[in-house]
Amino acid sequence: MSSIRFDEVCALQGTPLIGAVLSIGALTMNNMLDVAFVIAGNLCLVAHVFLFNDWSGIDGDVNDPKRAAGTFAAKGLSRSEVGYLAISLLALSLLLFAMVGETPFFVGLAIAGLSALYSAPGLHLKGTPIFSSALHLSGGALHFLLGYAAFSAIDVRGLLVSLFFALVFTAGHFTHEARDHAGDTLNGIRTNAVAFGKAQGFFAGLALFTAAYVLLVGLAFYGLVPRVLMLAALLYPLHLTASLRALRAGLSFESLVALQRCYRVLYAIIGIVTVVATLASLSAL
Repeated sequence: MSSIRFDEVCALQGTPLIGAVLSIGALTMNNMLDVAFVIAGNLCLVAHVFLFNDWSGIDGDVNDPKRAAGTFAAKGLSRSEVGYLAISLLALSLLLFAMVGETPFFVGLAIAGLSALYSAPGLHLKGTPIFSSALHLSGGALHFLLGYAAFSAIDVRGLLVSLFFALVFTAGHFTHEARDHAGDTLNGIRTNAVAFGKAQGFFAGLALFTAAYVLLVGLAFYGLVPRVLMLAALLYPLHLTASLRALRAGLSFESLVALQRCYRVLYAIIGIVTVVATLASLSAL
């Protein structure tokens, strides 16, 4: 279990939860049990995704000075041990999703498929510019729909809100690639940042983050998400300030890590407000 990146796994639990809350309709014991299954399944699924990525890229990770100490190899674990754990977590996640419904099961399976395209040896689209971001765009949308589909058919509202998460997820991917530019260059992994430049990857991420804020305010204005989220516009200057700070620092590894911490806090605030406002409206019915 020490090979699981629990910080990264926990950071990605909000998206399907928000999807479930926005579509749940009523707070009943059966519905709350389904939410628990969705979250438990998502914990296992995201842990699988990161483990599979680590399993596939271990040769490069041990050569990266910023990653080597945190690899499962440095902890005395074998590749086969981590592989079996990744497969077990995937099987458990799909079982939990199947207990919720057919659509969550197939959405979870699709996310696992995107993960395989991104990380699997022989495919490894992580090293294919543009396509790697397309996988994150699709994965971000599906991650929201994983929770949304537990209580509602996938409709226009669900697709529009999923686009917000798709933009955020893809923007974060661009930032992550800019952060890992040196290690990926060392290992010959042709990410967007390696192919087009670290600064270009950073600005692409900032542009998508900006688009996500604009979209969120628009969704709130039209009532597709709680209207209080129009106030998310007030968080954008904080995000922009943190981005400019990283740019002034030369987009160093440390400055981009600080940027990631900042926008994760901002999006956590957005997520909490979304859940609280939606649950409050359901309680008032």
